[in-house]
Amino acid sequence: MTKIATFALALGLTASSALAGGYVAPVVEVEPVVVDEKPASSNAGLVVPALLLLGVIAAVASDDDDDDDDSSN
Repeated sequence: MTKIATFALALGLTASSALAGGYVAPVVEVEPVVVDEKPASSNAGLVVPALLLLGVIAAVASDDDDDDDDSSN
């Protein structure tokens, strides 16, 4: 009978220490999400072709082929 009482006492002491403190929820630290945004700017890929087009238009508009002055001789 003393063996059973000793076993019950040992089991009782270990069971109470195993449950001491209760349940603690784990703390999860969340890192903030960084979103990379491109700065708002004009489309530089269209500037050079637009300037070239303006140059061609200016060259065509200033091209004067006055053949009347040369053929009057």
